[in-house]
Amino acid sequence: MDSNDISFENLPRAVAHLVSEIAEIKFLVERKEPPIIPVKRIPIDIVEACQIIGKAKPTVYTLVRKRLIPCYKNGKKLYFFEDELLDWISKGKKKTLQEIQSEAEANFRKNTRKANVDSNQNLQR
Repeated sequence: MDSNDISFENLPRAVAHLVSEIAEIKFLVERKEPPIIPVKRIPIDIVEACQIIGKAKPTVYTLVRKRLIPCYKNGKKLYFFEDELLDWISKGKKKTLQEIQSEAEANFRKNTRKANVDSNQNLQR
C-alpha cells in the first residue's frame, strides 16, 4: 500500500496494513539472536601458565623445549593462551578401567566378526 493511497475511506485498510507490517518487524526482531561478541584471547606469561597447569617453571620450560605444550615465543619471552593450555590438559586424560574394558570388548567383537567373514570366504574358495 502506498502512502499516497491513504484517505479517510482507506483508513481502516491502511491501519490493517500497518498492523501487519509491525507484526512482521516484531517477529524479525524477536527471532534475531543477540550478537556474538568474540572473546579476546589475551596471552599470559609463564608464571600464569605455571599456575594454570600446576607445574614449576623448570618443568614448563622442559615441556616447551620438547614441544609438548602449546606456546608462542616473541623474542626471549614465552606466551601461552589459557584456552590452549586447558585443551592440552584435557587431551592428556587417562582412561578409566571401564573405558578400557568397553574399548577392548568393542575391538574383540569387531575382530571376531572380521575373522568369521574371512574364514567363510576361505571356505567358499
